[in-house]
Amino acid sequence: MLPRSLQIAAALAIAGTACVVYGVAIERRWYRLVRHRLAILPAAADGPESLTVLHLSDLHFVRGDERKARFLAGLPRADVTVVTGDFLGEPEAVERTVDALAPVRGRLASWFVLGSNDYYMPRPLNYFAYFRAKRKPRRARTGRAAELIALLEAVGWQNLTNVRREIELDGLPIELLGLDDAHIRQHDLTIAPRRTPARFGIAVMHSPDSAPESAALGYDFMVAGHTHGGQVCLPFGGAIVTNCSMPRRLAAGLMHMGGAVLHTSPGLGTSKFAPFRFACRPEATVLELRRVDTLDSPRDVAQFGSAQRSGR
Repeated sequence: MLPRSLQIAAALAIAGTACVVYGVAIERRWYRLVRHRLAILPAAADGPESLTVLHLSDLHFVRGDERKARFLAGLPRADVTVVTGDFLGEPEAVERTVDALAPVRGRLASWFVLGSNDYYMPRPLNYFAYFRAKRKPRRARTGRAAELIALLEAVGWQNLTNVRREIELDGLPIELLGLDDAHIRQHDLTIAPRRTPARFGIAVMHSPDSAPESAALGYDFMVAGHTHGGQVCLPFGGAIVTNCSMPRRLAAGLMHMGGAVLHTSPGLGTSKFAPFRFACRPEATVLELRRVDTLDSPRDVAQFGSAQRSGR
């Protein structure tokens, strides 16, 4: 009979091993689609009553990523599709990534910004480094960002990296902001101030580190990624780390930020050097934006409506 302490140690080792096997073999590929209804479009006679936005992020595609490609191919087509960076898990997957995204192009528009893993080749990292308040910059080899941009633009995607535009979507006037990755200090906030605040303001960014400034400048709706939702979460305690300045409780999902609404995607992938998720399933999100005057009740705005989840 083993001593009590050894029994406890053995039980913990078995439980830990089971969690790792589950996170690597099951949860990191247990993709799901989540839907939210947001009544935030301006109450006006012109423009549509609703717009559907498919938000994808942190795909981290590698060669042979067939299950992820099949999941994307089965997603519903939206009015607008937006990808908030980190398409690539390795530079060799550029062509595979562009092919896999073909079925999800938006009916009205397809937008993207890049993340650090698109600019630079990923490298192994000591997992405990994520717990440091400040991490030392590391040398990195340049990836294939230029080729990725060129191939995406050739099939109709619009690159929003550090741009501000005035556009219309189905008759709705929009002021559109796209920001590069703030995590590697590539974002340019000098372009961010609004010029036509009467338009509905949309801000697209990789890291939610840019969200507070964008909200303060008057953008109404913001989308971001980068955090992976924490990637490893405690079942009742949420994300352990976020890899950005956002509080852990805001690692993913919908939140009010001043007068704006921010959606931070948990993403669909992981670094190939950390192929593990726990209590944080990979996710694609459909955000149905509706006019304020089409609300069933004022309660829908405060609670963002009820989320619908479908696993695959």
